[in-house]
Amino acid sequence: MRSDGGPPRRPGYLAAAAVFAIGMAGTTLPTPLYGLYQQEIGFSELVVTLVFAVYALAVITVLLVAGNYSDDVGRRPVLLAAMAFSAASAGCFLLERGLPLLFAGRLLSGVAAGLLSGAATAAVIELARPGRKARAGFAATAANMGGLGCGPLLSGLLAQYAPRPLTLVFWVHLGLIAVGCLITWSLPETVEHPKKWPPLKPQGVSVPDEVKGVFVPASVAAFAGFALLGLFTAVAPSFVATTLDVHNLAVTGAVVFSVFLASTAGQSLTPMVGVRRALPVGCGLLVVGLMLVASSLIAQSLPLLVVGALCGGAGQGLAFRAALTLVGDAAPAHQRGGTISAFFVVAYTGISLPVVGVGAMATWLGLRTAGLVFAVCVMVIAACAGTYAALRPPPERSTEPAARASDSL
Repeated sequence: MRSDGGPPRRPGYLAAAAVFAIGMAGTTLPTPLYGLYQQEIGFSELVVTLVFAVYALAVITVLLVAGNYSDDVGRRPVLLAAMAFSAASAGCFLLERGLPLLFAGRLLSGVAAGLLSGAATAAVIELARPGRKARAGFAATAANMGGLGCGPLLSGLLAQYAPRPLTLVFWVHLGLIAVGCLITWSLPETVEHPKKWPPLKPQGVSVPDEVKGVFVPASVAAFAGFALLGLFTAVAPSFVATTLDVHNLAVTGAVVFSVFLASTAGQSLTPMVGVRRALPVGCGLLVVGLMLVASSLIAQSLPLLVVGALCGGAGQGLAFRAALTLVGDAAPAHQRGGTISAFFVVAYTGISLPVVGVGAMATWLGLRTAGLVFAVCVMVIAACAGTYAALRPPPERSTEPAARASDSL
């Protein structure tokens, strides 16, 4: 890997993090708009969750098929390809005339996110100067979660207070993508001797035997945390509108934003808490957050929902960064990429399957009851992972937690 990258004033890791955030913001722009799409097209809550699940399926597929492609072809070409897929996704939403384009838009968005997850994370880490790898690692995870959170905040505000609620935000995002492409073009290439479009080398799912003791509780904790994120990005708008009777789209976007903001804050606390302690502590906070979310549905209280989002998001961020670090540390160097990809496959399964289950239950039991069942199930999963991690803490070997784990993507 190169670290020189040309003139000293050329964009560095913060510029790459900005590109990462722009791309990830596009994946959550539709979140506050699903209610408007339901009114315009007419479909059930189950269809909303299926539209969302298509995104997660695309992310998982890209991680398995092309997760390490930027190691061969270079970071910039993959980042530019991700921006192109993100622009194509925005185009689908601008042309939307029914469910097919909604599904297509979410599919393309998932492809963009899958490409960004590896290439953008690696670019941010590699563009950092020596001694700033840990800071760059946090910048990468913060750009990821921060971008995901800013998407619904931006679209909620524009949909509520600006004209053309279903199109304006996607035009704005296309403008941001253009800026992201310009930044990407100016970034130094950090891969030495990149190849010109070599064939894909699907890596599949690989977990070495010596890693399984760490991988199981870490991936289960990630599954539970991503299930919470999936709940807020897929069905929280319906919860807010139908269960809490709040119809302001800006408020809906802000509620979703709060869980990602708290996740970023939780990630920033992981080094202070310590990686081994952060996993059980994060799972504990996640359980408390889910209890508050369930209580908000019972009491029909928006403040309780926001507090639950903040608490659960902080727990998710704390546990997620710790889990990613522990898995990256435990994996042998020559199998680290495949192991980390397997970790993300489990995490993104958590962001899709439980949410689809909520949508299915909502058609039978109602959204409120489905949300309560979801909260209880994920609480049990998080509690089991946290208890296991507390009773059998893995060794803590990393000196730069975020950097080493993120660099493995």
